[in-house]
Amino acid sequence: MNLSITEAARHTVALEANAIAGLQQFIDSGFEAAVNAIYHCKGRVIVSGIGKSAIVAQKIVATFNSTGTPSLFMHAADAIHGDLGMVQLDDIVVILSKSGESPEIKAIVPLIKNFNNLLMAIVGNTDSFLAKQSDFVINTTVSKEACPNNLAPTSSTTAQMVMGDAIAVCLMQLRDFGNEDFARYHPGGNLGKRLYLKVQDLIANNLVPKVLPTATLKEVIMEITEKMLGVTAVVDETGKVKGIITDGDLRRMLEKRDDIKNITAADICSPNPKTIEPFVMAVDAMEVFALHDISQLIVETNGHYLGILHLHELIKEGIGYT
Repeated sequence: MNLSITEAARHTVALEANAIAGLQQFIDSGFEAAVNAIYHCKGRVIVSGIGKSAIVAQKIVATFNSTGTPSLFMHAADAIHGDLGMVQLDDIVVILSKSGESPEIKAIVPLIKNFNNLLMAIVGNTDSFLAKQSDFVINTTVSKEACPNNLAPTSSTTAQMVMGDAIAVCLMQLRDFGNEDFARYHPGGNLGKRLYLKVQDLIANNLVPKVLPTATLKEVIMEITEKMLGVTAVVDETGKVKGIITDGDLRRMLEKRDDIKNITAADICSPNPKTIEPFVMAVDAMEVFALHDISQLIVETNGHYLGILHLHELIKEGIGYT
């Protein structure tokens, strides 16, 4: 009896969720030994597979590389046509397979063994040729594929991917792989910017608006206009920040006063402005903007005024509110 689309989708998710939950029983001393073997490997991790397992292998390689474990993908079919040349003396070879009996797998396993490289299997059949020939075996057996015909790799490939993630996370913990390490491997895109971009990077090319407390209204307006940040800091002769004047402050002052001839910066500025250090992460600066509902921050360190950080600069870099 055919299921509705909703029923079929929910049934698929349930089957795969159960398959993943079942993997916990395979996290044992053998799994720990396999992870330690990769951790102590002096070479690279060569990950291989055929068919859908090859696609999962590529994802595992990408995860390993981005989390501090140097890895390469080697397609099992291409391995016997020259790609085995990428396997070096100190490398460990990881092969993914559901059955462990694919002809391509059977062809490359003896060659790898002849190289004296450590061989690890992530396999759904622990009685297979691959499992019996491997130095380490990580079991990814599933009771049933999510495919209604129990044929197309679905639950089994999901299990392989989850085990790959589990290995990667364990390796991250062993290496004490933190945010700074992650940022080093992810410098591009918004994710990288959230991890490495600092306030000083955002203001590096900005003009630095500032006026003395005695500056005239005209001088204030000219400084705000010329520096193009919609704001100016008010600093004393030593460079210490005494206040801030925004476009909004100017408009509010004009609404309240008719006689503006003798107005100075000291009369307009908002004292005790919010400030931030230059070495603060940009993503943390965004939290300050959100907390105080403001759009400009004075950047200073040790009482020395460095410039203005504008909310729009963070938004332009793709760093939004969390």
